[in-house]
Amino acid sequence: MIDPLNRARELFLDDSNYYGCAETTLVALQELFSLPDPDDSSVAMPLNGGIAYSGGMCGAITGTALVAGRLAGRWVPDHSEAKAEARRLVQDLMAVFAAKYGSTACRDLVHYDLLAPGQHEAFIDSGIWKDVCMRQIEFAVEHMGRLVREAGWAPSATDGRLPGASPPGPDQPGR
Repeated sequence: MIDPLNRARELFLDDSNYYGCAETTLVALQELFSLPDPDDSSVAMPLNGGIAYSGGMCGAITGTALVAGRLAGRWVPDHSEAKAEARRLVQDLMAVFAAKYGSTACRDLVHYDLLAPGQHEAFIDSGIWKDVCMRQIEFAVEHMGRLVREAGWAPSATDGRLPGASPPGPDQPGR
């Protein structure tokens, strides 16, 4: 089993800046929970910087939210119930994240307006992402990993299914 915190550091702290916050949390958790195409971060690309650099919801949270949705859709048979459960996990993460860091908004967390001319470059040059953002990514990955395990959605190491889960039925592709 991979160590998701080490994997997140490896992805995020690479000098190429290939992965942003949302992509890092997505890939680290997809790998941890053996989701299909775990290294595909494309769905999270526009979520970095608080969604398209807008300064909104922190990418560490939105990346984990994508994983919560994928796992809920896979392990909770009823679609409406799966959505409710995924929201519950993400709301929990958001609450503890805000309590720890004072906000869930990227702009408040990094104190840069990434859309303003020269601000993204200044943000990268400042190195704040190596410290502040990395801690928030680690927190989000660790907390969401715990929430997923508590929800019983973590696949078993042997067959990819939850212990005691029945195999997917013909009307439930991918479940």
